[in-house]
Order: sequence, then C-alpha cells, then structure tokens
Amino acid sequence: MAMKFLNYYHTFKTRKKREYINITELVREKVFESGISEGLAIVSAMHITASVFINDNEQGLLADIDEWLEKLAPEGDYRHHATGEVNGDAHLKNLLMHHQVIIPVTSGDLDFGPWQEVFYAEFDGLRPKRMLIKVIGE
Repeated sequence: MAMKFLNYYHTFKTRKKREYINITELVREKVFESGISEGLAIVSAMHITASVFINDNEQGLLADIDEWLEKLAPEGDYRHHATGEVNGDAHLKNLLMHHQVIIPVTSGDLDFGPWQEVFYAEFDGLRPKRMLIKVIGE
C-alpha cells in the first residue's frame, strides 16, 4: 500500500478576540477525504497567537480554561507591545496551550479516547488566521 498525504489549509476570522472553535468534524472530514485507513492527522495553528488542543467539549470546562489562561497570562502591558503589537498575552496563552496536536487514525477515523475532541483556540482574533490539517498514512 502506498503512503497518502493530504494538506488542507483553513482560514478563520473569529468574531471575538478570544474564541474556542470545535474543529473535530472538520478534521474527521479531511481524514475521510484523504482515503487513509491507518496513519496520523496533524493539526497545527499557523500563528503564534493561536493554539490547537484536545479536551472535552463541555462549555463549563471551556469557560474554566479561558479563565485559567486569563489568570496565567492576563491582558495587560507587556514588553512585546513596544514592537507596536498589543497581543503579548496571546503569545503567552499560545505557549500554555501549544500550537499543534497529533491524532492517531485507525480504521479510517480519528482514534480518540472518551470525550476527546479537537479545538482551535484564538487569542488575538478579529483578523484572518490559518490552520493546517495534514493527514499522512496508508
């Protein structure tokens, strides 16, 4: 069997500065589109003020994550702002949540544990941002 590859670039333009978007079905769609049975789906935020993470799709938990991030990296005055950007907190939130995830693909579908779903997290939105879904396998 030959290796198959799929690259899919998706652009977000969030309606809020911080937003959490469930992208599980989009990733699953791209895995099906790739035609692989066994392999990996790599999902990567292509901006240093956004993240991709896996967790439970429960609104209370997402609110808790947002509050936790704001406590650890609050909006405020950062040395980074001397560059003309005012998104220092978004860079720190990215470091806490990471920029990509790798999801196993088994029998042609995402191989998640119970309750796991994949999210795109935007910390400096209101402008176009890209994400890459790369599917590799056979």
